[in-house]
Amino acid sequence: MTSRGGRRAGDSGTRAAILESARGRFADHGYDGATIRAIAADAGVDPALVHHFYGSKERLFVAAMQLPVVPSEVLAAAFGTGAREPAASAGEILVRTVLAMWDSTELRGAFLGLLRSALTSERAAAMFREFLTEAILGPVAQLASGADPAEAEYRAAMVASQVVGLGLTRYVLCFEPVATADADDLAATIGPTLDRYLTGDIRARRDPG
Repeated sequence: MTSRGGRRAGDSGTRAAILESARGRFADHGYDGATIRAIAADAGVDPALVHHFYGSKERLFVAAMQLPVVPSEVLAAAFGTGAREPAASAGEILVRTVLAMWDSTELRGAFLGLLRSALTSERAAAMFREFLTEAILGPVAQLASGADPAEAEYRAAMVASQVVGLGLTRYVLCFEPVATADADDLAATIGPTLDRYLTGDIRARRDPG
């Protein structure tokens, strides 16, 4: 057996061993519970080698699950300096961005596979939820400017409820006319709701009387 740290960075089997270990760890321990150190130990390599090949746990998860894009990087590009359309709100940009990813045949297959697994397996649901929380909801929460951390987390979760619901409705259940609606129309319809979740009044007002 190869000792930990014994494989060279150029060993063609190292990446495969890391990915195999990562898939097992993510499946058995979820996204949060699968640490880089444990994945490296299972693969018989030093943790630094995992970082060398994949950089971050998110990138490792993306590679292990065969996702063609890194979600946080796509979001960062969409909301980066100079990338944002002057007339588009944050909610509209978010809807267009996720629809552009999902409408890619390659990504749609991977996304639907994860989503269907999450709907039928508690363990898969936990892994999917933890990945969404760290890699996607974290960046989305930053759009809720001025909100304290707890409120920002709540706002981001509300955005997730809308976006995941859109994914289910459009790609899994294929509800019409949502399934065939134009992405710009959906962005114009759903965007304002996401804007309210991000920065608007989201708490029900109670009558003090």
